[in-house]
Amino acid sequence: MDRESRINELISQMTLEEKVSQLSDTSAAINHLGIPEYNWWNECLHGVARAGIATVFPQAIALAATFDEDFVETVAAAISDEARAKYNEGVKQGNRGRYWGLTFWTPNINIFRDPRWGRGQETYGEDPYLTSRIGLAFVRGLQGNDTENLKLAACAKHYAVHSGPEKLRHTFDAVVSKKDLFETYLPAFKALVDGGVESVMGAYNRFQGEPCCASNYLLKDILRGRWGFTGHVVSDCWAIRDFHENHKITATPEESAALALNAGCDLNCGCTYPQLTVSLKKGLVTEEAINTALKRVLRTRFKLGMFDPPHKGKYGKLGRKVINCEKHRKLALKAAEKSIVLLKNDNGILPLDSNAKKITVVGPGAANAHTLFGNYYGVSPRFVTILEGLGEKVKDKYGINLEYRQGCLMYGDNNASNAEFGTANIADVIIAVMGLDGAIEGEEGDAIASDSNGDRAYIELPPWQLKFLQKVSAAGKAAGKPVILVLTGGSPIAIPEDIADAVIFAWYPGEMGGAAVADIIFGDTIPSGKLPITFPASTSQLPPYEDYAMKGRTYRYMTAQPLYPFGFGLSYTSFRFDSITLSAPSISAGASVKAKVTMSNTGKRDADEVVQMYVSKDDKSADDPLSSLRAFRRVFVPAGKTITVEFNLPAAAFETVNAEGNSVLMPGSYTVIAADAAPVPVSVEKGATVPVKAQIRVNG
Repeated sequence: MDRESRINELISQMTLEEKVSQLSDTSAAINHLGIPEYNWWNECLHGVARAGIATVFPQAIALAATFDEDFVETVAAAISDEARAKYNEGVKQGNRGRYWGLTFWTPNINIFRDPRWGRGQETYGEDPYLTSRIGLAFVRGLQGNDTENLKLAACAKHYAVHSGPEKLRHTFDAVVSKKDLFETYLPAFKALVDGGVESVMGAYNRFQGEPCCASNYLLKDILRGRWGFTGHVVSDCWAIRDFHENHKITATPEESAALALNAGCDLNCGCTYPQLTVSLKKGLVTEEAINTALKRVLRTRFKLGMFDPPHKGKYGKLGRKVINCEKHRKLALKAAEKSIVLLKNDNGILPLDSNAKKITVVGPGAANAHTLFGNYYGVSPRFVTILEGLGEKVKDKYGINLEYRQGCLMYGDNNASNAEFGTANIADVIIAVMGLDGAIEGEEGDAIASDSNGDRAYIELPPWQLKFLQKVSAAGKAAGKPVILVLTGGSPIAIPEDIADAVIFAWYPGEMGGAAVADIIFGDTIPSGKLPITFPASTSQLPPYEDYAMKGRTYRYMTAQPLYPFGFGLSYTSFRFDSITLSAPSISAGASVKAKVTMSNTGKRDADEVVQMYVSKDDKSADDPLSSLRAFRRVFVPAGKTITVEFNLPAAAFETVNAEGNSVLMPGSYTVIAADAAPVPVSVEKGATVPVKAQIRVNG
């Protein structure tokens, strides 16, 4: 019997109550049909979360900073190995509880439109194209290469137009133009649907008045209609309860359940779908609608092999030996190294040389393991803090005297007498580790030190940290000694430009993060990460947080000069873009053009660089993007060598989204730009390589 016949046969033998029992995240066992209980709620944002020991990779925003699709897919494949192994072991031991399943509510492909959003760390940044490419790579790594026999089921969330404020997410109505919707908020979701993602999760908020988990426009018209999505839709957790309790769209749970089911939400994470039996009795839903949702969720379980004999199939032999194995720990180290961004390096202070015999480490992040996690994390038997990483690095290799002073608190001001730092404390170099951790930024309820439900009211370095850092900086300048600032966090942090001689942004770098930071500082690894989000110079540059219009946001629409631009990141060598040539002077619908970029490593170290291709319409309107990332590639360039990198740009790379939300090919002149950061004036000023440009004519 084929799969669809088996599904129909099972449904035909179920009572109404049994059918409804399968449409919640805690799906009950139906023993007489051989259906085991199953909990749909599982997380693996940057490693299997909340299910005991697992390899903790750098947070999602850090993985995006690698600008390396193939590598991200490798990381996701390692995560899926551990997830399958946990599931296999759990089934063997009779554990079918939450976080031990095969349906993972990952990745988060919302656009990080505002750096105050505490959950922006879960995303792949502010750019729709980068988010699409990294998201697709992650899905491929999780699901495997067999669409009918999934390794795991990935989930694109939170659909759609969802990025804070956390405090308002259960009541907020996001209103945007069709241009912004289809130009910024939806492209990544469409890309993942086209790429075969198995499920989509609806958002908590409303969109244009409709709850996202019951939006006919989002779920019926776009997701299943225009895009042809055939997988299952799941609600965010207790989002359907919000319909009657917070959004006030419905009056009762049975009305909320019916509204969601009829719009195409198949699975409820929460407590509302058991009321579907009442909804049916009241004529609010049909049994056919229940059967349709049931077919979709059962189809996913069949694809995952849940009705096959235990431990059979291509993934049945994965066991506990793969969980947090040495190979995965090394991969976590490599991921952290590739993601760390060097933002500043005056006078080539970094990497440190052997003349630095005394190092003083200060700051509340140095010995703080929470700066490694981010949110939605697992537990590793060993988390290497930045202080530990530095200590291990100098233990034998350098014979350096390493001292540590916390100096100030992570979450609030301390007594002034405990925050002094003068020239008497000066070493050959000072390494200050400051920034954020998950207690300050994160999801509503998790960020216990946040005054804004996990969001940030301001993007500047917390004032109590800045006050101490200013003392450190002043002492360093007075003594003529350099200050290296290491920042941790999942979102942009605005700092005074003269506060340190070198600045490293480490993100939430995972279990091996401290070792990676030490490798960067001492030059055993050359920094190559790039910013997947613009770092504004101050909070005052940002539009109102609740405003979802893209005007003034991200490198595509922001006219103010940022502190650091999207795509930016320095190296310990130097690069030069020599030329760009296009295979044709013009392009028409359905065609493509090849762009060849010649670049050289003009320094003394072999290193990676990320070549970024941007397109800008020369005669743009006021609401068109200033430029848009259309391709990128991480390449290795030996010292003193020149390479050529070729990109294929389809006509779609030159399309404009009009006021009706339609992508159209507007005739005119366009500029194709090869760069290593977004082409804003401040890029080269900060140390980015001078971009090269070519003109092309687009035919209507």
